[in-house]
Amino acid sequence: MSQSTSSGTAASTARTPTAPIKAGSAPAETARRAGRRRRSRATSLLLHGTMIVASLIAIGPIVWVLLSSFKPGYAVQSTDLTLVQDPTLANYRYVLFDTSFLRWLLNSVIVAAGTMGIGIFLSATTGYAVSRFNFPGRRPLMMVFLVTQMFPVAILIVPIYTIMARLGLINTLPSLVIAYLTIAVPFCAWMLKGYFDSIPTSLDEAAALDGCSPFATFWRVVLPLARPAVAVTAFYTFLTAWGEVAYASAFIQTDNQFTLAYGLRQFVPQFNPQWEYLTAAAVLVTVPAGLVFMFAQRHLVSGLTAGGTKG
Repeated sequence: MSQSTSSGTAASTARTPTAPIKAGSAPAETARRAGRRRRSRATSLLLHGTMIVASLIAIGPIVWVLLSSFKPGYAVQSTDLTLVQDPTLANYRYVLFDTSFLRWLLNSVIVAAGTMGIGIFLSATTGYAVSRFNFPGRRPLMMVFLVTQMFPVAILIVPIYTIMARLGLINTLPSLVIAYLTIAVPFCAWMLKGYFDSIPTSLDEAAALDGCSPFATFWRVVLPLARPAVAVTAFYTFLTAWGEVAYASAFIQTDNQFTLAYGLRQFVPQFNPQWEYLTAAAVLVTVPAGLVFMFAQRHLVSGLTAGGTKG
């Protein structure tokens, strides 16, 4: 019995075909893998090299302005390219203490903070209402928001100036806040409306069952979940008011009402540009904007992280 079993096993083994071994197949596979590794390494180097070059192009002007702010006037206007030449803090002292820079800074902070606060409230409430409620004129309202984004700022200056003149608001900071809100609110309302659409309406229904009014539901339930979008809205509205020049040049007429963006033009008159003072003022202007960006970025990242860990 054992002999028949062993003979059957031997026969089946003899009948089973064996795959032919190709000479050189293992080295060929190794070469292909090495080629893929070489190509991926070359692609990685090309990608990183491109990113480094792009970063240098983006950062280069900023670094040049920063270095120029510490140079005296003759070094800034010199044709010789030098990174640091006779460094001095006189430019910053002149800008801070011998000009109206601090007054311009206060005006810009007031205008930007007012635009940001009012803009967030109007954009958030409008976006939530359009996202959650059906009311007469809802679609025309959204179309109006879109149409207002089609016109450039230069076209809107004349009608807005006429309205401000009739209200007696020319050469006042509230005129700038109102003008900047006409730019920021339509766009931010559209953006927040899209974010509110992504929040389930079941949360609103649960809050209503708990006795919350529509505004309480918006304030206590929906708005905290929309923190990333609100952070982006805050940053956008702040920058809209912080760096705008066209409306400021049209509505503001006296030096004590200038904002920073418009006040910087005083350093570049037609026949005697003072580039050393302009670069120093430009560096000082970027500090508040950078702080707001860091604040908005921190809340944006934390909001995205909190949203990704729920459920």
